Amino acid sequence: QVQLVESGGGLVQAGGSLRLSCAASGGTFNSYSVGWFRQGTGKEREFVAAITFTGRTTYYLDYADSVKGRFTISRDNAVNTVYLQMNSLKPEDTAVYYCNAGLTRSSVVAGQTGYWGQGTQVTVSS
Repeated sequence: QVQLVESGGGLVQAGGSLRLSCAASGGTFNSYSVGWFRQGTGKEREFVAAITFTGRTTYYLDYADSVKGRFTISRDNAVNTVYLQMNSLKPEDTAVYYCNAGLTRSSVVAGQTGYWGQGTQVTVSS
């Protein structure tokens, strides 16, 4: 079983930055693909980014078009944590951000995994 805990959310002005963390416990963390999703009020949960270990020291990165060039996903296996650096934030980025984990990249990107965190609120003011 993998447990995920998000942190780092908060209130920021448009154009500002935040870094979210997803800390994992249980399981063999570096074998899991990990992703970030978000859900705004009245909206469906949507994919944001994912990072997948492809062997040795390389990772495959996926990003939603809406965040490309602004958000960066990374991971530190030594501390079992995945990060989402969010720059140039916009009011439309306001949402609860969730991380998820799975054994395949496809399942994580599709949001079809059994491991989810409880979410962290990000609010971007205009």
